[in-house]
Amino acid sequence: MSLPVHFVPSLAGVAGGGTVEVTGDEAHHAVAVRRLRVGEQVVLTDGAGTTALGSVTFTGKRVFSVAVSVVECDEPAQPTVTVVQALPKGERGELAVEMLTEIWVATIVPWAASRSVAVWRGDRATKSHARWSATAREAAKQARRAWFPTVAPLATTADVTSLLGDADLAVVLHEDAAEPFASLPVPASGSIVVVVGPEGGLADDEVAAFEQAGAHAVRLGAEVLRTSTAGVAAVAALLARTSRWT
Repeated sequence: MSLPVHFVPSLAGVAGGGTVEVTGDEAHHAVAVRRLRVGEQVVLTDGAGTTALGSVTFTGKRVFSVAVSVVECDEPAQPTVTVVQALPKGERGELAVEMLTEIWVATIVPWAASRSVAVWRGDRATKSHARWSATAREAAKQARRAWFPTVAPLATTADVTSLLGDADLAVVLHEDAAEPFASLPVPASGSIVVVVGPEGGLADDEVAAFEQAGAHAVRLGAEVLRTSTAGVAAVAALLARTSRWT
């Protein structure tokens, strides 16, 4: 059984033989909810590539301490993948974020597409972005990721167009596209950006702008997938053609 993973803001300067104190909500959940006990082994991560294995030496109210035995630093996996996710309705946004995190997407960009049913404004935007970030963090811990994904600020279509122009491979999922997904040239390194449209589909002017920026508009298959699952299917198919999963 995999060891539990706990997030700490920083592991800078930590080495084997050192001690790390975990506090706040992270510690409260571990001690009060999971019933973490002295002597148990845990994994700590800063979500930025560093993990530490150790044993719990102390537990208290909203705090526990870990005697570190091993520290490992991982480089970011290649190629890096960014998914631009058009805002879905209801809880489908969090579902998409959770699954994208589990397959090791590096960045998730919420996008206000012209046909998005959901709208992020004011307090709702702040709360929605916080939910996506929290979902990504918890899913990353569950998936034992050393690098947590970044949930970017809400993007406009112009922001997405700029992002696509800088990518080594830019992909737009579109059910009416003529180019098949299987024909894409997948780079072994660099950056891949995948755009997933909303439930209502992509607008013609959005597709035109993205193609002008250098993106491939492709059909994922004969079926039309939900916006919350299309990105996961596309990224999994792309990464299967790289060394990421070998």
